[in-house]
This record gives sequence, structure tokens and C-alpha cells, in this order.
Amino acid sequence: MTKKLKHIGLFTSGGDAPGMNAALYAAVKTAAANGISVSGIRKGFEGLIDNDIVALTTCQLQKTMHLGGTILKTARSDRFRTIEGRKIALQNIHKNEIDGLIAIGGDGTFRGISLLSDISDIPCIGIPGTIDNDTVGTDYTLGFDSAVNTAMTCIDNIRDTAESHNRMFVVEVMGRDSGYIGVYSGLTSGADSILIPESPQDLEYLLDKIKGYNSEDAFIVVLSEGNKLGLNYVSSKIRQVNDEIDLRFCKLGHIQRGGNPSASDRMLGIRLGVMAVNALVQGESNKMAGICDNQLVLTPFSKIAKQHSIDRELRSLVELFCH
Repeated sequence: MTKKLKHIGLFTSGGDAPGMNAALYAAVKTAAANGISVSGIRKGFEGLIDNDIVALTTCQLQKTMHLGGTILKTARSDRFRTIEGRKIALQNIHKNEIDGLIAIGGDGTFRGISLLSDISDIPCIGIPGTIDNDTVGTDYTLGFDSAVNTAMTCIDNIRDTAESHNRMFVVEVMGRDSGYIGVYSGLTSGADSILIPESPQDLEYLLDKIKGYNSEDAFIVVLSEGNKLGLNYVSSKIRQVNDEIDLRFCKLGHIQRGGNPSASDRMLGIRLGVMAVNALVQGESNKMAGICDNQLVLTPFSKIAKQHSIDRELRSLVELFCH
């Protein structure tokens, strides 16, 4: 018989992502419905080591689900990488009588939870929270849709000035080693070229496309930050091929990680937050709550990894619109 849960510890770790607060609210709401108390662990694994733990209530979190970032703060923890740090964290878990954990973050967060499970039998469930959308086991991660909408809006605004001055703009978007933000924001803003790490040959298509370019229309290039070529290299190659182009570039940076979460990210946070608590109640552990084909799924941490490919349909769309 599964031991009845009484107290869940909840934390966010790694990079912040819009929708995290909605997931926190949903988890606390579901726990309360099951007679389970919830404590928030501030600053991720650092908070576990420092015993920085606070009580959470549904009333408190309901007022924050529309906010970006995470009200529990987040941090990366070198101390947790050591066995000594993990033992201190486990002592604090026991001291606070926490008998279940929910971690919101990326694959690094889940690796940390897996390390904790090596010295503990505390059940743990993960929720994928990263704007990069690069996690195996879910079609979408928390924050991705919001980041795409922010990038798309910025590119739309850049197009206005590009059209006014007949300019080419190279716009760098985030995503680390994943091109998903680049593909989604580029396609939905009508970009002329999209350069992603999964497809290095796209630069050749771009250079061939602009050899004789002399149109008065704007020309928008979306460059994923994970593309190792970088803004300077791409810009220099463009100038080598066509030095008559009025070229500008813009790095959107961390603006994509902030801002109010979209409706999709709020709903995703709600669904995954509810699922995570229900999974703990049902005795599940060391698994990530995700969504595939609009169905909720659990994937063991052992199978979670970064995703380094763009699916065939998206590749064909990029080829159709940008080659």
C-alpha cells in the first residue's frame, strides 16, 4: 500500500520560464484538495541546502499565476553537485517532514533530482520548465509559447523599421542548442530566412538567396543563438556576398524569458501542476509530467534528455517559406 502523502516540497530550478507560477498554483490547489500541505523551497537546490523553505497557500499563489518568472526564485547550485551538499539537502527534507518533491525545470534539474534519489527514497516528480522546448518526453515545455510570442512581436516591430528603410535585419533569438524558438517565431513573423543549429546548410540557402537582392522590401533573417556561427560571422558572410545591402542586426536576449505567460503556457502549467501532484498521490516517482499529442504522459527521468532535432514537418515548412 502506498504511504499517504502529507507534505510536498515544491521548487523551481534552472532558467526561469513564464508559466512556472501557474504550475505552482495548480500544484498547491490540487494538494489542498487531497489534504496535503505544500512548502515552497526558494532558489531551487540552493534552498534545499540552506533550508530556505516557506509555506504556500492557494490564495497566495492564485494572485501570481499571471506573472512571469517564478515567485520562488531560481538558481543553479554547484553545492548540490557534491555528495556533501545533497546530504545536507536530504537532512533538511527530513527536518521539515517533506515526503514528496515536485521540481520545475529542465533536464539539469531532473538530473539533480535523480542524484538525490540515489541517497533517498523520497518520491519526486518533475515538470518541464524551459523556454527552449528542448526536452524529450513532452511536445511543449513551460515558457516556450510565451517566448515565441515575445520574439514574434519584436520581429514584427523590427519589420516596420526595416520596411521603412529598405533594410535587412538579422535577429538573434534564444533557445540554446534548440532551434524551436527560431522556427516558430521566424515562420509566424514571415521571416525570409531562418538559421537554426539543427540545419547548418541554411546559411548557404540564405547567401544564395541574397546574391542579387535589390528589392525595396525588408529582408528578415532569424538566427537561433545555438547556431555556432553567431551574429558577427553571419553578418560578415552577408556583406561578402552583397555589400549593397543595408544591414542591421538585433539580439533579443533575455526579454524573451520575461513577461506575462500566454494563455497556452498558463493552461500547460495548470495541467502539469495537477498531474504532478496526482502522480505523487498514486505512488509514482522519478518521472517527468509532460504532454504528447495533447495527452498527459509520465516519462522516467532516465529517459529525459535534450532534444537536438526539429521534426520533419517543421523542416519542410522552413524549406517552403525560407529557401
